[in-house]
This record gives sequence, structure tokens and C-alpha cells, in this order.
Amino acid sequence: MSSPRPRLSRSESLHQQIARQLRNEITAGVWQDGDTLPSSRDMATQWNVSVFTINEAMRVLSDQGLVVSKSRSKRVVRLPDQERRSPVRLRRPNVIVVGGYAGSGKTELGRILARATGWAILDKDSLTRPVVEAALEVMGLSPHDRESEAYLNVIRPREYEALMDAAEENVECGNSAIVTAPFVRELRDDLWVSRMHSRFASMEARVHLVWVYCDAQTMQTYIRRRGAARDAAKLASWPEYLAGVDTAFRPSAEHYLIDNCVSADPLLEQANEVLKSILGTEPA
Repeated sequence: MSSPRPRLSRSESLHQQIARQLRNEITAGVWQDGDTLPSSRDMATQWNVSVFTINEAMRVLSDQGLVVSKSRSKRVVRLPDQERRSPVRLRRPNVIVVGGYAGSGKTELGRILARATGWAILDKDSLTRPVVEAALEVMGLSPHDRESEAYLNVIRPREYEALMDAAEENVECGNSAIVTAPFVRELRDDLWVSRMHSRFASMEARVHLVWVYCDAQTMQTYIRRRGAARDAAKLASWPEYLAGVDTAFRPSAEHYLIDNCVSADPLLEQANEVLKSILGTEPA
């Protein structure tokens, strides 16, 4: 995590924002039990804050038992149960479809759910990005294009087709899956949602929709932090991009809502509530 961190919102305590983002990374497995975090000075440079602010953030994580100070300059991640979770094998496979706008925290949530259950995680970018970039270049477009009509109308539908095919293949093998992608168009389309439910029901699998909400300022922070080339156009014209983002959108179909704003409950706690509900309704 050596890349420069984004500017933080002044509407929330800076050290709490840093603590939250690092906590999400730890629970999502980005930082593993035993990993050494960068020094306070290095993190202060990354986040563009004072060393005091970093130390306050580390104090929060230490109080939560996630970080142990070995010395004044060495802090180690402490999550001993990180690799000891038993896979959850159910009689009927489950498919958790996680949607949300760019930078909302979909992948982090998916990773947390996957680590807790042992279910396959199918992330659109991880599965399709190399092929998508190659296809865009063949078409004479930038490999990072995600805004043109050619991408939206030709390539994007095939991305989602490949993603859902991968989910179906897992279900056919009796495996549950967690599928992460924006799904902004798809979850606005009641017919698409109905067909998806029917398709998986025919394979004796249950579908659970999850929408990740994040306010615009926090989304921008997450997008800047991840530093992905495909986000350059969004960040270069943020007001224009934001004009097309409906943060108030919620799927009309039954779904779980995750609040990933800085002031919300930790993702881990919300993920556990979702799993408790899903597993609690598992048919006998």
C-alpha cells in the first residue's frame, strides 16, 4: 500500500476515516495476519496527514484488536482467525449478487463474504479485464475506455454474460458463489432480475441481491485510492460523471442494503448480518 492516498473528507474525523479503510482492508484479506504495516511517517505521507493523525488511527485499530504495536515504528496486523474459517456447504447453492457504483466497496464486501464462507468470488474486473482491454485495443479504442458507445453496447453485455456463465458453472457443480460487479443497468431491469432468479431456481439455487450504497464523496475517495487506469476519465471529469450517478437508487427487487459510508458500521459487521439472514433462511 505504497501509493499516495486520497484527500480525506473534513466532515469526519481524519483518523477514523483512515482506521475504517484499513479495517476494511484487513477484514477483506488485503492485509494478512502477521503483516507489518508501513511506518507512521510513510502512512502520513500516503494519506497527506500528520503523524499524530496516523497514530490516532492506529490506536483505534489497536483498541479493536486488529493491530499490535511491536515497537514505536512497527505495527503488525492481528487477525488470527483469518484463515481458520470452515467452508459453508449448503444443500442448495446460494448466489449472492453484489452491485453498486464504482468505488462503493463491492469487491471488499465480496471478499469479506467469501472469506467467511469459502464460497467462490467472481469479480467482473478480475475475470474479464484482460480480455476487455485487448478487445478495446483491437477496436482502436483505449484499453481503459469504459464510457464509449462501443464499450457500453458491444463489450459490456459480453462481460456480464461471461460473469453470469461463470456463476452458473459453479452452481452446476454444487458450489455457492459471490458475484461482484456494478450491475447498475441490470438491477434497474426487473425482467433481467426475474430471468436471473428463474435461471438459478431451475438449478435449485437461491439468489440474494445486495446493493452497496456509498455517498459521492466517499466513492471519490475510494476511486482515487485504488488508482485504476479505467477510472481516469471519471476522476478527470468528476462533476460530469457524478451527474450520471444516482446515489439514491435502490433495486426494486428484494435486496440487502449495505451502507459503506465512512460513518456507517464496519463492512464486516454488515456482511455478517447478511450471512446470518441468508443462512438462517436455509431450507431444511
